[in-house]
Amino acid sequence: MSKVKPLKIRLEASSFCQLRCPSCPTTSKTIHPAVGSGFLGLRDFQTLLVESPWLKEIELSNYGEIFLNPDLLEIIKFACERNVALKADNGANLNNVKENVLEGLVKHKFRSITCSIDGASNETYKVYRVKGNFEIVIENIRKINLFKQKFQSEYPLLKWQFVVFGHNEHEIPLARKLASELNMKFFLKLSWDTQFSHVRDQELVRKEIGAASREEFKQKHGVDYMQEICRQLWEQPQINWDGKVLGCCRNFWGDFGGNAFRDGLLKSLNNEHIRYARDMLLGKKVARENIPCTTCSIYLGMKADGKWLRGMPHF
Repeated sequence: MSKVKPLKIRLEASSFCQLRCPSCPTTSKTIHPAVGSGFLGLRDFQTLLVESPWLKEIELSNYGEIFLNPDLLEIIKFACERNVALKADNGANLNNVKENVLEGLVKHKFRSITCSIDGASNETYKVYRVKGNFEIVIENIRKINLFKQKFQSEYPLLKWQFVVFGHNEHEIPLARKLASELNMKFFLKLSWDTQFSHVRDQELVRKEIGAASREEFKQKHGVDYMQEICRQLWEQPQINWDGKVLGCCRNFWGDFGGNAFRDGLLKSLNNEHIRYARDMLLGKKVARENIPCTTCSIYLGMKADGKWLRGMPHF
């Protein structure tokens, strides 16, 4: 069974979120059994980096909002001192951020942030990002840009993620224009919840993304819209804020038994359960009840279609 020593990992900085997005498992508290509620601690982070000197990059965002973590600024500083690149590419909402943290992002070379902004006006934005405020988010982005000018830095690179719904599809051109003005990359994403504000102008979305829904995407391409997530078990495994090994950013229903803070990173990423899961995703092992992947819809789709992962890295 395959072993890994990845240069990159995913490490949840906060499983708390102040927004109440209707389709999010954090809002419904579905994540609680496996993920729980908490923050990545500074001491755990420091120990992990000291004991894993080969690490080059860490993704901090997942089911919560990283900027709620009270230790975030010190975490960013320490990573910079250790020459470890930090990212929040899975997404941040940027509704509540202290100014010294915004400054610290730039001073300590936080590499990139994906801002989840589903609209180009507050009225549209808050339909899904419940309890959020569009104007505050844009103002925080402007502050980051001012700090980038002050310190003559390109970091953090900023990306605008726009999840397409029926209520916001008309604002795509305006959002793209604003993103350009803010020096942000702009990209669209299909919603996983077809029951909430489903796409109305399907031809528009097909023209923009290539498919009007994730179901249509699979029909066209023969693979799940999010199948690349499975590669994270090799390339960038997900660690929970408390050290539990979750394997990928999608998993919130069970862990693989290891704990990076207690057992050490390499040992926890190569225990029997997660190694077995990797072989399952390659089609080399049959599903097993105590493996989280067994009930995942992405795995079940691969199993039904007989289309397993290919071209995985060797460590």
